[in-house]
Amino acid sequence: MDYTEGSITKAVVLLAIPMILELSLESVFAIVDIFFVSKLGPAAIATVGLTESVITIVYSVAIGLSTAVTAIVARRIGEKEPELAARSGVQALWIGLLVSVALCICGAIWASDILALMGASDEVVEQGAGFTRLMLGTSVVIMLLFLINGIFRGAGDAAMAMKSLWIASLINIILCPLFIHWFGLIGAAMATVCGRSCGVLYQCYHLFRGDGAIKIKWSYFKPHWELSKSIIHLAWPATLQFIIASGSWIVLARLVAETGGTDASAGYQITIRNIVFFILPAWGLSNAAATLVGQNLGAGKPERALQSVLLTTRFNVIFMSFVTFIFLVFPHQIISFFTLDPEVTHHAVLSLRIIGVGYIFYGIGMVMIQALNGAGDTRTPTWINFVGFWLFQIPFAYFLAKGTELNTTGAYIAIPVAETLIALAAVFFFYQGKWKRVKV
Repeated sequence: MDYTEGSITKAVVLLAIPMILELSLESVFAIVDIFFVSKLGPAAIATVGLTESVITIVYSVAIGLSTAVTAIVARRIGEKEPELAARSGVQALWIGLLVSVALCICGAIWASDILALMGASDEVVEQGAGFTRLMLGTSVVIMLLFLINGIFRGAGDAAMAMKSLWIASLINIILCPLFIHWFGLIGAAMATVCGRSCGVLYQCYHLFRGDGAIKIKWSYFKPHWELSKSIIHLAWPATLQFIIASGSWIVLARLVAETGGTDASAGYQITIRNIVFFILPAWGLSNAAATLVGQNLGAGKPERALQSVLLTTRFNVIFMSFVTFIFLVFPHQIISFFTLDPEVTHHAVLSLRIIGVGYIFYGIGMVMIQALNGAGDTRTPTWINFVGFWLFQIPFAYFLAKGTELNTTGAYIAIPVAETLIALAAVFFFYQGKWKRVKV
């Protein structure tokens, strides 16, 4: 379908539904792992949570690169230049592979030190080092999964991105309980890696087969400096943008572990998994907005791009309002699915309620920031994140957690407050309209 013509509502729905399903299934990884791992005790839960907090750095690089390639591919598709879009995607793959190999080596060598640095107890480090080493040492799979899906999304082929994560998630769901039974905690990592690897293989098959808008040829793998330069130009602020956000979450995870111990850390990690599970559908809507902005700007239709963003924001607010209600009214029922430990449950319920208060603003901010990214303006969201997370959220969380008697509750409160301010800043800069004139 040509998303630069016809009904905007139809365009949003046709892109958003597979993107929502895609990222909902990505969140299944987190939920499945924590569900089965929770049976191994608080130390195992803390291990998985702290490892995932570190892996958000890998996610940040992957999402940053995929954001750049989505913007460039979408712009080229809007300009009716599919071959140039495919060549740009290949150059992004080269960059992603080089970066991820370096991250894999570092993670595999210093897994135990990374857990200790995150504030893990000796018990957590001893039990979880193998899990962390395998997850970080195979992070190239995460990079490829996100990056190739970014190419598909930019081309408007959201269904292909969705199917790859279906395959990855289903394999993980099947293997996770089996591998945990046979190999313990490290089995959860093995199942996740196997699932994601199968998803990547499926992506590559269709990428080279070329039965969609994008068709990759082997001749495209010749390094092309100008295309790589344009990708890096967009990708480095986008990557920094997500590293800033991820870095803040890592600091807060450590702060909770410091002020509340293993039980608080385990409860907080269960909450974060649920937050991720329910927020990723909203991220799918936001990705639909990014694709529509990129393609419509490429087609010379900035007002259609604007209307696409406003409609997507409306859908996101409706969805996030429903999730807020669920978190505030039924937190015990949600948490009891993962643990019955009274101390862990206490921290999980408390953090879920507090963090859930800001969900509507999370949804608004996500659409606006992704719209700016989709237009190729990756620098403005980076500055918004830097001020909102590092100059406000982290100092505010430390003040509340250690400067008052709130302890872990203070860290929880800082999250919705900072996210609300970030959303308001994103709305302000979006309505200034400078993104309409960005060249990609």
